[in-house]
Amino acid sequence: MRLSVVVPVHNEEASLPELVARLEAVLGGLAAGSEVIVVDDGSTDGTFAMLRRLHAENPRVLAIRLRTNFGQSAALAAGFDAAKGEVVVTMDGDLQNDPADIPALLAKLEEGYDVVSGWRRPRRDPFWRRRLPSILANWLISRITGVTLHDYGCALKAYRREVLEHVELYGEMHRFLPALAKWVGAAVTEVPVRHHPRRQGRSKYGLGRTPRVLLDLLTVKFMMSYWTRPIQIFGLIGLVLAVAGLGLALALAYERLVLEVPLANRPIVLLAVLLIFIGIQFISIGLLGEMVVRTYHESQRKPIYIVRERLGA
Repeated sequence: MRLSVVVPVHNEEASLPELVARLEAVLGGLAAGSEVIVVDDGSTDGTFAMLRRLHAENPRVLAIRLRTNFGQSAALAAGFDAAKGEVVVTMDGDLQNDPADIPALLAKLEEGYDVVSGWRRPRRDPFWRRRLPSILANWLISRITGVTLHDYGCALKAYRREVLEHVELYGEMHRFLPALAKWVGAAVTEVPVRHHPRRQGRSKYGLGRTPRVLLDLLTVKFMMSYWTRPIQIFGLIGLVLAVAGLGLALALAYERLVLEVPLANRPIVLLAVLLIFIGIQFISIGLLGEMVVRTYHESQRKPIYIVRERLGA
C-alpha cells in the first residue's frame, strides 16, 4: 500500500459523494496502491450511512466511526493507526481542499522531504473572521516553534509514515503536526494548494477555539525546547521568584532589625512569602501534571478514541 488518505469528518453527509468521486479520479491515476480512510467523528446526521453506501460501491473507501465527537486530533489519530500506506495524506471533508493537489504534495516528498504542508492560495474565507486571525496565528506559531509555515491551519498535508509513528496527538495538537515532526528530525516544507469556498454545511472552526490552541502551543513549545531538560525553564522561573522573594524578605528584615520599622499589618510580608513558595508550587504542580498525563498515555498506549465499528480492512 503506497498511499493512505485520511479524512476526518463531522456532519459532512452532503459533501462525501463528491469528495470520494474526486479522490477516486486522482488516486486512480496513481501507479501505486492507495486507500481512503474516512473517520466519522461522532456525526449526528447521515454521514456514516453515506459512508456505508460508498464503501459498498468502492472497497478503496474505508470507514471508521467514533462513538462520540472526540475532536479532530483524535479522529486523525484513529486514521493514522488504521493507515497502511508508506505516505499518509490528510485533508478536510468539506470540499475546500482539492484532491487534485495530492500529486504535487507527493512530488515534493520525492525531493527528500518528510512532511509537505499545503499553503492555501488564494484563501476563500472571510478576511476579518478567518483570514486575519489565521495570519496572526501562523506568525505566532512560526515564531514560537521555529518552524516557519504560512498556513498551519491547512488540513491538506502529506507525511511519511515513519514520521507519524514518533508523534503523539492530544488536545488540539493536530495543527502543530509539522512542528512536532520537525522536533523528531523531519524535513518540513510547504507548497501552494488551491482552496475552494465552502458550499455545504458550516465551518466547525471559530474564535472560540483560540484559548485551547494557545494552551496547546505552550505545550508544544515546552516539548520542543525543554522536554528532556525542564529544569532549564522551570528552574529559571523558580530561581527568579525565589531571588525576588528572598531579596524582599531581606529588605524587610533590615527594616525591622536595624531601622526598627514595625512589620505588622504590612501585606508586603505576605508577598515575599508568596514569591518564594506559592509560585514555585504552582509551577511544579503544572509540570508534574503534564508529565503524568503523557506518561499515562504513552507508556500504557492508552487510546484517545474509541471505535464503534469499522468497514473494510
